[in-house]
Amino acid sequence: MDQVHNHHHPTKLEYFDDMWKLHSDATFLYRFQTQDGGQALILDSTIFHPQGGGQPSDAGFIIIPDSPIKFIVEDVRSKNGIVYHYGHAENSEGVVLEWMIEIGTKVQLLVDESRRQFNSRLHSAGHLLDICIRNVGLGHLDSEKGKGYHFPDGPFVEYKGTIPQTDLQNKLEELEREANALISRGGKVYASELPYEAAAEICGGRLPDYIPKDSNPRIVKLGENFGCPCGGTHVRDISDIRSIKVSKIRTKKGMTKVSYSISP
Repeated sequence: MDQVHNHHHPTKLEYFDDMWKLHSDATFLYRFQTQDGGQALILDSTIFHPQGGGQPSDAGFIIIPDSPIKFIVEDVRSKNGIVYHYGHAENSEGVVLEWMIEIGTKVQLLVDESRRQFNSRLHSAGHLLDICIRNVGLGHLDSEKGKGYHFPDGPFVEYKGTIPQTDLQNKLEELEREANALISRGGKVYASELPYEAAAEICGGRLPDYIPKDSNPRIVKLGENFGCPCGGTHVRDISDIRSIKVSKIRTKKGMTKVSYSISP
């Protein structure tokens, strides 16, 4: 796979410009066999969100126009700026097969809408909890990096810092009330790439240390609240999250973990 990195430019991420786009066209660049017998496709651009930044990957289809073959996208990953679409090819009857495709072939991308919407809602809910952490007087938990650590393998956010054991239940209830109050109020969600200083201002005065000062980070802003750097997809409006249930708060070894769920 390392040879692939040396021969291809970074994949253009179309969802950076339009987080709600579910169909697009792209150009096929490369294909290789994976160790488990599946295949991976590389395109010049994609609307498929790869796993990362606390968000699971998209799934869906890649279709070759005027062909009975479609590629079932089961997982999407990114490495060194190149996005890999993992899956297998099927014919019109659903039979898995070997296939050929020429470099430069135009293909159509279709993202699974229900999966995208749920992942976007769940991911946005995590960012909303970052905001609520500050609003309920727990700003010390995210004082170092300005937000929590989000994870793609489970709906929880983790913060540096602790809460006294005697306060955990009260803070759980406060967070849930605050989150659902913000959801009821609603507010437009948008993402844009900004110069470093402008991005820092929107994010409350500073950015995480891992963001280079000469970069233009992508900032997501939920309503009138502080923004945060994020490369993921999100809801159009805070109200689209619908509701949040804060199921557990655990504080241990200098960290606080907030587990949550959203309505179906």
